[in-house]
Amino acid sequence: MRSKRFEKLAKRPVNRETFIKPWPEVGLIAVDSPLDPSPSVEIENGVVVEMDRVGCEEFDLIDHFIAQHALNLGVAERAMATPSGEIARMLVDINVPRATILELASGCTPAKLVEIVQQMSVLEMMMGLAKMRARRTPANQAHATNRKEHPALLSADAAEGALRGFAEVETTVGVTRYAPLNALAVLVGSQTGRGGVLTQCAVEEAVNLRLGFKGLTSYSETLSVYGTEDTFIDGDDTPWSKAFLGAAYASRGVKTRYTSGTGAAALMGHSEGKSMLYLEARCLLITRGAGSQGTQNGSISCIALPESLPGGVRAVLAENLIAMMLGLEVASGNDALASHSEMRKTAKLMLQFIPGTDFITSGYGAIPRYDNMFGGGNFDVTELDDWYVLQRDMQIDGGLTPVTEEQVLHVRERAARAIQAVFDGLGFPPISEAEVEAATTAYDSADMPDRDKVADIGAAHKLLYGPLTVVEVIRILEEAGFHDVAANVLEMQRQRVIGDYLQPAAIFGDDFQVLSVVTDPNDYQGPGTGYRVEGERWSVLQSLPQAWEPRTYLKSVGAVQESMWLEEIGPAERGNQVEIVIALGPAFGAEISHTIGGLDHRDVLSAVLQGIQGEGVPARVVRAHHTSDCAFIGYAGAQLSGSGVAVGMQSKGTTVIHQRDLAPLDNLELLSQAPNFDLDTYRQIGRNAARYASGESTIPVSTKIDNTARLRLIVQTTLLHLYETQQVERDRPPTELRVS
Repeated sequence: MRSKRFEKLAKRPVNRETFIKPWPEVGLIAVDSPLDPSPSVEIENGVVVEMDRVGCEEFDLIDHFIAQHALNLGVAERAMATPSGEIARMLVDINVPRATILELASGCTPAKLVEIVQQMSVLEMMMGLAKMRARRTPANQAHATNRKEHPALLSADAAEGALRGFAEVETTVGVTRYAPLNALAVLVGSQTGRGGVLTQCAVEEAVNLRLGFKGLTSYSETLSVYGTEDTFIDGDDTPWSKAFLGAAYASRGVKTRYTSGTGAAALMGHSEGKSMLYLEARCLLITRGAGSQGTQNGSISCIALPESLPGGVRAVLAENLIAMMLGLEVASGNDALASHSEMRKTAKLMLQFIPGTDFITSGYGAIPRYDNMFGGGNFDVTELDDWYVLQRDMQIDGGLTPVTEEQVLHVRERAARAIQAVFDGLGFPPISEAEVEAATTAYDSADMPDRDKVADIGAAHKLLYGPLTVVEVIRILEEAGFHDVAANVLEMQRQRVIGDYLQPAAIFGDDFQVLSVVTDPNDYQGPGTGYRVEGERWSVLQSLPQAWEPRTYLKSVGAVQESMWLEEIGPAERGNQVEIVIALGPAFGAEISHTIGGLDHRDVLSAVLQGIQGEGVPARVVRAHHTSDCAFIGYAGAQLSGSGVAVGMQSKGTTVIHQRDLAPLDNLELLSQAPNFDLDTYRQIGRNAARYASGESTIPVSTKIDNTARLRLIVQTTLLHLYETQQVERDRPPTELRVS
């Protein structure tokens, strides 16, 4: 025997996912592995001789790197001696400045950092994020990729992403050799949409560096670090080699942040039995010790692994907070597909969305999920409107700006034409007019013509290994008439020479103003401080393209009649025969002409009369002036009806069948689903009223139940009722009406 409810529950999206019990010995545990060390540090003559219960003679390469480069030995002993609970309380205490916590955290070992955040609930960690975020102004990062590696579509998608407010646009490749063309297309497109958007192409580091050297990219986050020695060895890296690589990028003005994430070591089979959060704390100290300005963390591509375990999502939030405690810019994940369940996916997002992080996603799919070469993406273009509404609902800046269809079409076409001009000027395989037109309106790469892949790869090889650089791209754009795009690309190169955007957590605001921990530091210290969505920015976030003007709606529902079809003929009197009184609201057929379902009031009243008369019962029509409440309209009609039975109707279509001896808020039938009524429904209402008056047994009117109607129409309901209420004359008794 099966419960039908459990059968239904088993088919829910969330039950398509994997949930397991912890297995600490292989690292399948989010936090608190029995093999996690407890915090400790011993310093002799300025040298760390013990860290987290491991003596220096047993240090692995990560311990050595952290001890030599990541710990502030000047405060380490004081920080380690401060109770972890006390530091946790500092994180949520609005009276403790961010700088105080940064100083203490700089002397904490990996185990100490974990012990601190383990004192905190999810809510408290979110409060910590609000205070510890490096940059005052939150931002967002986009993915722009496509299966066909089509340059016109990449350029158009990058331009749209920039227009929508993304501060960074990241691309990658399905075929490695396309990387130079993809980087070029995203650079040109992003600077068409909005000057100052940072771009990268996520590929192998040697290629990535070369793209940066040629001026085709402006940041990188492909420098992965790991929490155990064996994982580093499998990656053919060390903390020192990663530090050298980071310096190589920085020496050419390319902003870098490292990538790590809860679960990576377990996924690669080298967890050493440690918890995911403890190993991530080691990664973050490597990141700090190497001098990287930030980190992409939040479990990233292995998010489903910690989510399979108890407390996994909490551990991901904790790693974001630890990174902020170490003063790092945080691109906080929410990029890889995290759940089949929309509820679960959104709940996870809120942990970063509400308090704000430097980059709320480290890659929002600014393309459909079909085209996302980063593994599908947690959010994509179909959810942009949802994101805008969340910002508006909560008065939160999630880094995106509402735009109109016209704006998007304009910028997409211009970006496609700009990359068309660049390809033509460089002698690359031409981009046709058909390709430009398709890229302008495309949903995904299935809408794009195929290209000669061999020819494109040849052009990509020429761009990567030949003498061409971004200088030629700027010249071509200028000569082709794309003066603003050329100026934006040139300014990106100038900013690389200046180097200010290598500051921690740097992005470009308006007019290439650098917003970073130096120029835009997070100053949150409780209510009324820190970043607030207000002024012009709040006006922009409120202005959804689909938001309509309620005053216009009221004008549209006003009754426009060539002649009056409901004529007042005097005060309504109480009847003395079997009859039905139809009592109308104050605005019915006078100030309002249609129900909320779009039915003409004349047709509605005619249908009710037909139903009554079909049962051989006479009817008359009155108007209630003293109330707009449906129950009281019907009650007033019942007091006047010779049979004691009446139909009461509001202008929006809500209807009641009332009886004289019932209390005002009681009734025979309440028909509230007005949006779902058709004329046959109103005929049945009239028929039932007549049958009640004749004393016959009656089956209540059956109507379609739509639980979404309130969501869709509550504003229209409010406005119609407001309009009707404005017509109420409290002291005026009902009047008799003649229907023409």
